[in-house]
Amino acid sequence: MIRSLALLVIPLAVIAVIFTNLPEDHPVKDVDWKPVLATARKEAPYQVLAPTNLPDGWRATRVAWVPQGRPYLNGEASPRNLWQLGFLTPDDAFIDLNQGDVQPQNMVDQQSRAGTPDGSSVVAGRTWQRLVSPDGRTRSLVLGSPDVTTVVTADLPYEALEAYASTLSNSG
Repeated sequence: MIRSLALLVIPLAVIAVIFTNLPEDHPVKDVDWKPVLATARKEAPYQVLAPTNLPDGWRATRVAWVPQGRPYLNGEASPRNLWQLGFLTPDDAFIDLNQGDVQPQNMVDQQSRAGTPDGSSVVAGRTWQRLVSPDGRTRSLVLGSPDVTTVVTADLPYEALEAYASTLSNSG
């Protein structure tokens, strides 16, 4: 009887270990974004924005400057001069800043997750278009100009996006 029980228990124990032994959590790494910002501001044909005076606890986790034609995702050439900067808030919400100068609608659709118009916000005297994703989770603020399109995106209320957008500056 013990042998029969062992024949059942041992395989079940092995299966339990295999399926409950989940991979370790991969911590998010902070990035030093200021050197990349300096390069982007030297090379970009538009004014590159970045936050100033963020509250304590904000952590940069993504930064990229990709000149038009240089390899980007999957090694394909970037269709635009692209500036990207992402932060985790103290509550671990990701907020993303993207700027590009070519094919603005394509960039807006990608960053907003195919967002649809949802009104507007006025931040520092400038009118930003509000977009909301089809599932209602992701919100974006879009500021367009002839030289560059700026998109701020997060799974946060518009007020949080507006507060972040108010910190954006082309100097500092």
